[in-house]
Amino acid sequence: MSMSIADIQIPDSKLAKEAAELLREHGDDLLWNHSNRVFLFAAFKGNQSQLKYDPELLYISSLFHDLGLTPAFRSPDKRFEVDGANAARDFLQSRGVPEESIRLVWDAVALHTTIGIVEYKESEAALMNFGVGYDVVGKNFELISEEIRRQIVDAFPRNRFKHNILRAFFEGFKHKPETTYGTINADICELFLPGYKRPNFCHHVLHSRWEE
Repeated sequence: MSMSIADIQIPDSKLAKEAAELLREHGDDLLWNHSNRVFLFAAFKGNQSQLKYDPELLYISSLFHDLGLTPAFRSPDKRFEVDGANAARDFLQSRGVPEESIRLVWDAVALHTTIGIVEYKESEAALMNFGVGYDVVGKNFELISEEIRRQIVDAFPRNRFKHNILRAFFEGFKHKPETTYGTINADICELFLPGYKRPNFCHHVLHSRWEE
């Protein structure tokens, strides 16, 4: 029987369970609780707004969205979001999931920090971005009641999440800070890497190899 939290059913299909087991194996309590809160906040918003979405695909996207931070899935040269998206694609392809569903999950994971674009993608991608923004920075905090927040956090505790998630982000890409160029993750490199100065787009334009 699936678990229900804040009137949201957590998917318990074979595919969903295997995705959850993968995160449990390679992640930690921080990522487990965060990923589940992201799903619940996202699903609640979807229901509240009467959006059509696939709960299983939203759940799997939420479980994979930070998997690229973990040692088992982080690459030496790609954005962590792409590492997570590629891991999700491999997982779904190995289980015969239709290509359209795989593309949707890949986009949801790869674009989840791409503010200003992902909000206009399919419901699953837009909702997961809402869930991430809600849990990480409290974006649109007033849209979910205190009672619903309490139920979700009681089930999946935050445990000093504000402080611990920044370190978890940094650990996931400190070996490849160049992949944070042009993203919000460059802020994390500036916080934790002594002497780090983010690349500047204007500098690249003005000092390109063009003669004029």
